[in-house]
Amino acid sequence: MCELYCKKDTLALRRKHIGPSCKVFFAADPIKIVRAQRQYMFDEKGEQYLDCINNVAHEVLKAALKQMELLNTNSRFLHDNIVEYAKRLSATLPEKLSVCYFTNSGSEANDLALRLARQFRGHQDVITLDHAYHGHLSSLIEISPYKFGKGKDVKKEFVHVAPTPDTYRGKYREDHADPASAYADEVKKIIEEAHESGRKIAAFIAESMQSCGGQIIPPAGYFQKVAEYVHQAEGVFIADEVQVGFGRVGKHFWSFQMHGEDFVPDIVTMGKPMGNGHPVACVVTTKEIAEAFSSSGMEYFNTYGGNPVSSAIGLAVLDVIENEDLQENATRVGNYLTELLNKQKAKHSLIGDIRGVGLFIGIDLVKDPQRRTPATAEAQHVIYKMKEKRVLLSADGPHRNVLKIKPPMCFTEEDAKFMVDQLDEILTVLEEAIGAQTESVVSDNTPCRTKMPKETRLELLSEGAPDQKENPSQKRNGLRTDKHSLLSKRLKT
Repeated sequence: MCELYCKKDTLALRRKHIGPSCKVFFAADPIKIVRAQRQYMFDEKGEQYLDCINNVAHEVLKAALKQMELLNTNSRFLHDNIVEYAKRLSATLPEKLSVCYFTNSGSEANDLALRLARQFRGHQDVITLDHAYHGHLSSLIEISPYKFGKGKDVKKEFVHVAPTPDTYRGKYREDHADPASAYADEVKKIIEEAHESGRKIAAFIAESMQSCGGQIIPPAGYFQKVAEYVHQAEGVFIADEVQVGFGRVGKHFWSFQMHGEDFVPDIVTMGKPMGNGHPVACVVTTKEIAEAFSSSGMEYFNTYGGNPVSSAIGLAVLDVIENEDLQENATRVGNYLTELLNKQKAKHSLIGDIRGVGLFIGIDLVKDPQRRTPATAEAQHVIYKMKEKRVLLSADGPHRNVLKIKPPMCFTEEDAKFMVDQLDEILTVLEEAIGAQTESVVSDNTPCRTKMPKETRLELLSEGAPDQKENPSQKRNGLRTDKHSLLSKRLKT
């Protein structure tokens, strides 16, 4: 293992030199990761963690090294890698999506998508979903309620926020006769009101499955209806696949494809898993939109977007997804994991909803199953307890109560079973403690007893936690943490 500093010094240097807004996972006790092997990560002590969230950092080495030894240069020189990669990416998409613009990050891709959309008809306004996040550039913070709703920034007049199509805790729920149409009509209303104010819609942008918003799967038919309304307003539909593309849903390569063949976005953005941890991203659009962008006279220039090394790595990622049949694995393991979690839902009152497709799953924790009251503190407690059991999860959503599961696509059924078993134990202890505390509060025999603050109650649950030196996951599959063992390639899309 290669360490320049001990964990204490690494943390001190980070606090000194890295911006305080750059948060780490598990801030109360951050993990220092020094190496990884497929779906497992290892800290500086050699402790093994099952990775259920890190869909970004990967290794595809041979292709990168081979190309680096030959050439890496400005992308404006002629080279075969970029055109071969564009050809293969286009082959995974509907026929009309055939023109690629390569960038270095998902944020760059979404920023460029906005430029394409605004140039297409000369319109300016953007419709986005509530709680959406599309990147960290200023242009994207402006259209990301997940961000501007938390800071001092106010919603710009050219930004319109539509309700999240959440059928569990949203405006129109699963008992509604036609939630897809109801949510789409909210977009139609926004368009009509914008037109009445003399404004024109350039684009509707949405993740094909909303991640930061709480692992939301839009109801069937929603995107088709929204696209119809947006096209009538001469706007374009942007599908953000930065987090959810490249086979994560299993049955389809792109998440938007699960909505049916009759739905095709005008622009698709992609990133994160695209380069297996290497910074590469892309915008794919139609010839019509690309030609309108070119007609502006402004050249699109990105020095390293689609350079020979990035393209070689991207091609290697496509090869691994195909050769290791990771889409089928996402379907099989995802279905198994969902089945296990639904059994836990029947067992635990804290689980309000299980939703997801493939290896993109959310566990909505609630205090009251009937009222669907978000269990925010409980969710934070769970992710820290799971960390003690060497399973890495995160919580997100508007109320930070949704456990997010987006593991590497090499995740196995055994990993799924192990994760769910640990979650079962934690929820059992937590519910028993909450139940016991509730009984003590309402007991007629103790009328003077006051209710313990929730934070204190959850803190007490940490007592008697298993020895953190014990790592149950190390015993599975005979995996060793020998620092000299040869690492297999690790694809986490």
